[in-house]
Amino acid sequence: SMQLLQELVPFVLRTYPVKRSQVYVGGLSMGGMGTYELVRRLPGTFAAAFAICGGAHPATAAKLKGVDWWLFHGGKDDVVPPKATEVIHDALKKAGARVKFTLYPEANHNSWDPAFAEKDLLPWLFSKRKR
Repeated sequence: SMQLLQELVPFVLRTYPVKRSQVYVGGLSMGGMGTYELVRRLPGTFAAAFAICGGAHPATAAKLKGVDWWLFHGGKDDVVPPKATEVIHDALKKAGARVKFTLYPEANHNSWDPAFAEKDLLPWLFSKRKR
């Protein structure tokens, strides 16, 4: 649950030798939606985030803009419409966030397959430092 994550992340940061400038979060589908929500609820915690076939209300963009984002979605997603990512992508850009968006035109909801196959995803993620 979101409440458990809100407790787990600070616990891990307090308990283990974590480089606090390089804390990342990501998720897919409902976990993609949860990624936006966790970044919103734990401001100043994450350096970068990726969300695959998720979405968030555009009004939250101002609270999400301090994190670098890479968003992914399948153009033929019949579970979470691609518009869900397009809307938050546009809102993040308007808010001044650093955000990338990759749309896989032929992918359905399982757009995590091509997203996790992106050769630049992990190098991009691990290059990010908290601003």
